[in-house]
Amino acid sequence: MAKEESSRVELMLAGLGGMGVLTAGQLLACAALQKYKYVSWVPSYDASRRGGLCECTVIFSNEEITSPLLDHAETVVLFDGSQIKTIEHRVSVGGVMIVESAGLKDSQKREDVKLVPVAGLEVAMSMGDSQLNNLVLLGVYTGVVKAVSADLIEEELARRYVSKESVLKRNREAFREGLKLAKNIQI
Repeated sequence: MAKEESSRVELMLAGLGGMGVLTAGQLLACAALQKYKYVSWVPSYDASRRGGLCECTVIFSNEEITSPLLDHAETVVLFDGSQIKTIEHRVSVGGVMIVESAGLKDSQKREDVKLVPVAGLEVAMSMGDSQLNNLVLLGVYTGVVKAVSADLIEEELARRYVSKESVLKRNREAFREGLKLAKNIQI
């Protein structure tokens, strides 16, 4: 599923407000600017920011993006497995859905998409902070899809957290843990 530089990459990240969905999408979009000519990041959330439904779409391409809106995406990263029924229909046929396995009780109904359950929350908790799950899942996405290199994501983390060394260190560690998880995933 590695992407050629001339291809278009479409991704949707979804979960509940406060899970870092928008932050992960923004990090990816900013990193993609180093490789792709055109990048779009569009956040969307309910009126109640924490705890309400939240998503963002990220598109990057070397060809002009005519619309930043997506009904369906080739890849969906779902930060809350309990929301699978709400989001599953948004994955394109033949696409991939990377899902946080905690809370993943409902079985996937679609057989035309690849479901990749990931224990990112478990990894984040073992690091002492559940809020690191967004970077673990971003690492998994980066390692599996390979549309943007891990180095570009790490450079963006360094730019964003340049004055917060302890935050940078733990975020980088969580991202790298996601990359490790991705090594065991075949799509």
